[in-house]
Amino acid sequence: MTFEEIGLDEEIIKAISDLGFETPTPIQEKAIPELLASNRDMIALAQTGTGKTAAYGLPMIQQVDFSSKIPQGIVICPTRELCMQITKDIDSYSKYLDGIRTVAVYGGAKIETQINKLHKGAQIVACTPGRALDLIKRKKLNITEIKFLVIDEADEIFTMGFKEELDGILKSMPDDKQTMLFSATMPAEIKGIVKKYMTNPYEITVGKKNTGAKNVQHEYYMVRAEDRYEALKRIADINPDIYGIVFCRTRRETKEIADKLIQDGYNADALHGDLSQAQRDIVMNRFRDRHLQFLVATDVAARGLDVNDLSHIINFKLPEEQEVYIHRSGRTGRAGKSGISISIVHSRAQSKIRSLEKKIGKKFEKKEVPGGRAVCEKRLFNLIDRLDQVDVDEEQIKPFLDDIYAKTENMSREEFIKKFVWMEFDRYLSYYKGSRDLNYNPDRDRKGRRDRNDRNDRRDGKKSKGQRRETDFAKFYINLGLRHRMSAQKIMGIINEGLGNSRAMIGKISLMKKFSFFEIDSRYKSDVVDAFQQASYNGEMLLVEPVANDDNEEESGYGKRKKSKKNKYRRKLR
Repeated sequence: MTFEEIGLDEEIIKAISDLGFETPTPIQEKAIPELLASNRDMIALAQTGTGKTAAYGLPMIQQVDFSSKIPQGIVICPTRELCMQITKDIDSYSKYLDGIRTVAVYGGAKIETQINKLHKGAQIVACTPGRALDLIKRKKLNITEIKFLVIDEADEIFTMGFKEELDGILKSMPDDKQTMLFSATMPAEIKGIVKKYMTNPYEITVGKKNTGAKNVQHEYYMVRAEDRYEALKRIADINPDIYGIVFCRTRRETKEIADKLIQDGYNADALHGDLSQAQRDIVMNRFRDRHLQFLVATDVAARGLDVNDLSHIINFKLPEEQEVYIHRSGRTGRAGKSGISISIVHSRAQSKIRSLEKKIGKKFEKKEVPGGRAVCEKRLFNLIDRLDQVDVDEEQIKPFLDDIYAKTENMSREEFIKKFVWMEFDRYLSYYKGSRDLNYNPDRDRKGRRDRNDRNDRRDGKKSKGQRRETDFAKFYINLGLRHRMSAQKIMGIINEGLGNSRAMIGKISLMKKFSFFEIDSRYKSDVVDAFQQASYNGEMLLVEPVANDDNEEESGYGKRKKSKKNKYRRKLR
């Protein structure tokens, strides 16, 4: 099927032809004819990178009234980056149409500037939930003539905690609009929105529901927690042409990993919430231009990014939510190309891997972290392959050849090759000389832990047999309790996964109805605070804070006081 057969106008077809669009993607082929033919609500389930913006954007610009400057279409999306990208795309689709205007409004920018843009008139507005609701309440975003409402990346909107804002927007919209919901997954929260605000929606699914992209291969490496970074470097070294995103859980971890990679000579940079928009734009432009090999990012910072041709996604740690993993892995393997999603895990993550396999309907391949010899061999032959593919500019090099031949005339072919390879390759050979095995080995690692405990006990002046040093514990509050079906074992799992460090001793765990307390080796207190800054569990933002007072009466009233703090904390994150 062609775009002409779908029923798009000539001006639109000309614009998308300029962009290199030749035939519709599956989601476009299914959605566009339906949206042009009827005003029925629609649910479209498809992975990121399948052409969803054009699927709703093309029929929308064909049907708006250019003579009116009042908004007729609103696109709600989770991040400012996606908001700006949607605006740019719709402008490109409509460049041969006179009088159509799209405006982007989002948080983190001056609202007065955006209000002025709206006053000048626009038929389509792309917006983030918080800013959209704010402008509606101020009566600066006119919604009286809205005909089309798009909820893009709906699952991400809920993951980021915008449920209340989305509810407020939907409640204020005219009844006779057409609502289009686009999402990669279909969690329970979205089903609630569909039931409450949509009427007999037409459903389109590209691929299976709640599954990963079909062109993505899933792999995992099992290592000790303290060996994650070394494993990451070996994965990078064994894949010389790697171009991807390394996902971390916290801002601190993101900064640390990016700094280490830079210090070790890799083209990498970090993307996190502490960057200004100008700094963020510089990092993203360098990454898009491939001046960076790695972008190290948190999930929050990476949402809304639109980067093509990523070869790899690397999960430095697996996310808590399965939908987050699906979104991460869906950033590679786009537009018919293949990609690889790699996870660096420890032994306790085996059950998570199995659950993810069931969720996405694909097997994860367990890979061995390559040894030093394998890395050096791969890099060496990659160097030779690159030499073979070099196109020599004869005119440019000709003036230098006589001197080069004169300087190398005493070298044999074999000697020249050896010296050239050694000069280029000495760094890898030296670094990996005598490198150790990073792969998790239960028998070896259990013995290693026993030996370390014995050494620690002797250093503390105690007998090694069954004795350890006295541990000072720090006490923490966590907003998970019995109503969340928590157990002591689950709390321990959340702590260990968050820290990625099995050496932190966990003490007493007290389960309450709506929250809990746990104790942990006080040496890891700051690590706990950092690890859970932006963590979530089953869609709920985690709040983990140190407790200063152990009094039981204080504990019994803790939940009430924390409730208001928790809401304030979640608003800050938005």
